[in-house]
Amino acid sequence: MAIISTAGLTQTFRTKRGTVEAVRGIDLTVAPGEILGFLGPNGAGKTTTLRMLTTLLAPTGGAATVAGCDLAGDPAAVRRRIGYVAQSGGVDLNISLREELVTQGRLYRLTKPQATARAVELAADLGLGDLLDRKCATLSGGQRRRLDIAMGLMHRPEVLFLDEPTTGLDPGSRADLWALVRRLRDDHGTTVVLTTHYLDEADALCDRLVVIDKGVVVAEGTPSALKLRYGGSIDASLQDTFLAVTGRDLAPKETAPVAV
Repeated sequence: MAIISTAGLTQTFRTKRGTVEAVRGIDLTVAPGEILGFLGPNGAGKTTTLRMLTTLLAPTGGAATVAGCDLAGDPAAVRRRIGYVAQSGGVDLNISLREELVTQGRLYRLTKPQATARAVELAADLGLGDLLDRKCATLSGGQRRRLDIAMGLMHRPEVLFLDEPTTGLDPGSRADLWALVRRLRDDHGTTVVLTTHYLDEADALCDRLVVIDKGVVVAEGTPSALKLRYGGSIDASLQDTFLAVTGRDLAPKETAPVAV
């Protein structure tokens, strides 16, 4: 049984220059416990798709279920079952890690004792246990990103969405986050859906990749299967494979269209 399923998911924006079809019918299934990566050139529609699946943007058309809940019919139920970590993060720099995590837990209707205990548990699991009473402003980039993920995990979501989780991190911090994502899947059965522009990250971390271009899925499969099919060899680079699929380099950054 799929934990995420979409059928003809679309998103159309009206702009001063006309209508933009950002997503033009995404059909997708994600298995429980899968690490799925979205790849695509700048403006391909992957971030827009992620925003729809996390209820931040209502679909223009199509249907989807996330964690057993109808995306359009019961978005509140979807939000209770998912975690979302935005690329920019959402940490209040003026309070301590403990305060930030407890506040997040309370927003998900945990009691204060439950939220406090969960904050301690997550901090220990993510290597932040000694930092709970430090202000968030004092954290390094890698520590702050782990805190972002801890906030997304406070309510034990079935699905965790990560938007560019390692952007701006040094190689050591990136490796630590990869290990954390694998541990979430292996130890807790968490399904992880992420967007990334780092092809080495997609290759090393994801069980399956979905390549989106011009608002549609143009390829999907395991990294090895995609290399063999489009790169001509299992030893082909994912960069060459991506170029063969889309004809374009992977751009450094994507900005989703804004409705006006």
